[in-house]
Amino acid sequence: MLNNSVYLSPSFTSLMRAVIQRVSKASVSIDHILKASIGKGLLVLVGIEEADNDTDLEWLCSKIVQLRIFDDNNGVMNLSVQDISGEIMAVSQFTLHAKTKKGNRPSYIKAARPEQAIHLYNRFVERLTELIGREVKTGEFGAMMQIELVNDGPVTIIVDTREKE
Repeated sequence: MLNNSVYLSPSFTSLMRAVIQRVSKASVSIDHILKASIGKGLLVLVGIEEADNDTDLEWLCSKIVQLRIFDDNNGVMNLSVQDISGEIMAVSQFTLHAKTKKGNRPSYIKAARPEQAIHLYNRFVERLTELIGREVKTGEFGAMMQIELVNDGPVTIIVDTREKE
């Protein structure tokens, strides 16, 4: 029996997603011209969905800068990027929202349209910059980019805003 309450399935909730890689260095180039580079820190690939908002952005940024994935003096992952004064490079990547259930060509229907995604991506970078107190390096939204990195560990963490619930 149905009632009059509103039910939002998981497909209608927001899901800002980040793939976070601990790196000893990383760089991004556009048309084979170096755009930005970092030393020890985090390379963050971020995917924005159409339902994402400032609450998702704030939660994700806080999570990223507080993740304890750098080794302390005892070799235990107990330090954050803030603790080590590390750098962050953030690159927008709509393909993180690829749906591959049907067929062999991924669908990106959940990825935010550029007019929304650009605003949230820029706010994402601004907020990370505020939280770590230094410039966050970036690629260029919508550009074909080449990313080079040395994954330190390797350590790769996937975080999405659905985990905040």
